[in-house]
Amino acid sequence: MTLTLHDVHAGYDGRTVVRAVSVEIPRGSWLAIVGPNGAGKSTLLKTMAGLLPGSGTVLIDGKPVTALSRKEKARKLGYAPQDPVLPGGLTVTDYAVLGRTPHLGPLAREGAADLSIVEGVLARLDLAELASRKLRTLSGGERQRAVLARVLVQQTGFLLLDEPTTGLDIGHAQAILELIDRLRHEDGTTVVSTLHDLTFAAQYADHVLLLSAGEVASAGAPEEVLTAQALERYYGAAADVLTAERGELVIAPVRPAPPAGRLR
Repeated sequence: MTLTLHDVHAGYDGRTVVRAVSVEIPRGSWLAIVGPNGAGKSTLLKTMAGLLPGSGTVLIDGKPVTALSRKEKARKLGYAPQDPVLPGGLTVTDYAVLGRTPHLGPLAREGAADLSIVEGVLARLDLAELASRKLRTLSGGERQRAVLARVLVQQTGFLLLDEPTTGLDIGHAQAILELIDRLRHEDGTTVVSTLHDLTFAAQYADHVLLLSAGEVASAGAPEEVLTAQALERYYGAAADVLTAERGELVIAPVRPAPPAGRLR
């Protein structure tokens, strides 16, 4: 299963936000889409999910995503937006169960196997103790994990995740990224995520796509794309790219040097 984009242009309100994006994402890989605010990351992800119109082609195993029925698309693609509108009256379990809908027949209700899948995902996301809580009572980070739970119980071949670590402390962020990484290695799940945290992008993704002003500025392995020069050019950031003890990249912001003659 592959996800392929060819010369994709997309936007909204009559404005083109993403231009001429082409990329092929092989089965079981992880592509991190990065870039400064307003670069078009979320727009590109929504276009991949078939939620925004555009020109060019987005193909799932050679078939245009726009040609898939809603149910067929939901069986193949799991999409988690960054700021979803949640039905506050539902419990965490009720909301997660909605992810099983694409696998049910007309008028069918979820069975024991579906509920078992939901329970397993909630446990893996550290949500088991919150299973009966209403969504409106959750913290921002807890809601983010609930959104991811609904997507994971879909058991799709592709996960499209818009800032999956937003609002999470570092421990829960690492736990979620480790779970996603385990899914792709064990089940061959293909992951595409937008990420603001460049260290996480460098450590979990196989490939990085750097967007700037809606266009591809650079693409390749994390060490090829996330360089100090690129961070200065496209983010306007001063940063060191370090190698940790186990060989993992760490993006460390540093304070710019003060003007000559001025003390900090």
